[in-house]
Amino acid sequence: MEPNSLLGVFFWGFLLAYGVLMFALSPRAVTLGGFFQGEDGQGRKAAPWLLTTSIFISWIFAKSVTNAANLGASYGLVGGLAYATYWLSIPLAGFVIYRLRRRFGATGLVSFLTEHYGRGAALAFSAAILIRLFNEVWSNTAVVGGYYGESGSTPFMLSALLFTAVTLAYSLRGGLRSSILTDAAQAAIFLIALVWVLGLVLPQHSAIELASTSHWALDAGVDLLLVAGLQIFSYPFHDPVLTDRAFITEEKTMRRAFVLAGVLGFLAILAFSLIGVHASLTGLAASDNVPAALAKSMGVVALVVMTVVMVSAAGSTLDSTFSSLAKLVGRELPSLAGRDLGQKAIGVGMAAMALFAIFGNLPMLAGTDILKATTLSGTMVMGLAPVFILHGLVRATRLGFHLSFWIGLTLGVALALDWIPASWAIGDGKYALLLGTNLYGLMLCTLGYLLPGLRPGRGEVLQ
Repeated sequence: MEPNSLLGVFFWGFLLAYGVLMFALSPRAVTLGGFFQGEDGQGRKAAPWLLTTSIFISWIFAKSVTNAANLGASYGLVGGLAYATYWLSIPLAGFVIYRLRRRFGATGLVSFLTEHYGRGAALAFSAAILIRLFNEVWSNTAVVGGYYGESGSTPFMLSALLFTAVTLAYSLRGGLRSSILTDAAQAAIFLIALVWVLGLVLPQHSAIELASTSHWALDAGVDLLLVAGLQIFSYPFHDPVLTDRAFITEEKTMRRAFVLAGVLGFLAILAFSLIGVHASLTGLAASDNVPAALAKSMGVVALVVMTVVMVSAAGSTLDSTFSSLAKLVGRELPSLAGRDLGQKAIGVGMAAMALFAIFGNLPMLAGTDILKATTLSGTMVMGLAPVFILHGLVRATRLGFHLSFWIGLTLGVALALDWIPASWAIGDGKYALLLGTNLYGLMLCTLGYLLPGLRPGRGEVLQ
């Protein structure tokens, strides 16, 4: 067999072996507590270290490490810092949800909105969550496919679909419990491979050289850094991969786990952006997948290790996406309709997983830009920041929620359709209009939320 054939056998074999390993590590969760809350067979909550590890690796998306490297190549350490800033939203979410749980008795974000802002608010929020989960499928499978072939090629599509299938298989087996336990293995694989990759590239440069490609100017990545600084106030709340884990253990344990996972995630993403800085310093041609291009240029070992990094990162996110989807469709949406499906909720959740595994890959097959899954969705949900962060500051009203939510969504859609006027741009960099839309939009959303609550009237609007 030729060397290239042997390499091909290894790559495809690794993908299958990865699936078999994850399936073996996944317990069969047959209880509602295990499938939806991550409890073990005796009904015990996830251990603190498991929760921390799960939050950390679940937010190390394959698209995230790819975007971090791409931005490091484009803007140096400024680009890496800009993208790593999104991980500071994890501690922020931990503190906000801690407050909602302790002061207002929140048991979940959907039920919290139903109680304080009505079913319409909860339905609008659930729709935003579904869009988020849909994006998580294709944006992560596309990254894995990029290590097996060019976008749109047969190997690209087959590997992405095979990866989806093996992840779906073990996710169906145990829901959130499977996701949390496999996250521990995926985090170990990711960190070992990341250290190995960094060891291949960083010794080639001094600290001064690594910093030489950075320029602190709006048109050199600082505009994206400011965008991230604005979006962290809203971004985490529309991601059930993160927020579902905020309600499965005791409040203080949750808060500590969120803070630690956020700091670790920030450092990991910043470190991975150095791979992009290295690519820039070595003159590697720009691409939409710098890690894959760099690994291929460095030889077989680097390509193998980078593939391991991406598969473990993508797998941890995709299985969490499936488990969050199952909870939303199997429990939370029926609850909005006044129904409790009981044990049948597991079957309904499994069906939703399978459907999203199929339809969630359509944008991947069409070749959509993976960075858009972060920046545009982050803009569309800017209206969530006032709702969750400022709740209790003024009287909670349905009008306040809907003004804030729909102003943000409208501006996000307008930005995607190029309808935002150029006068809103701040600076003249690539992200100037994105920055202006997020700054002015967040101000409008905040006013939209606060003003109705300042009017004289009765107390909180319930169902």
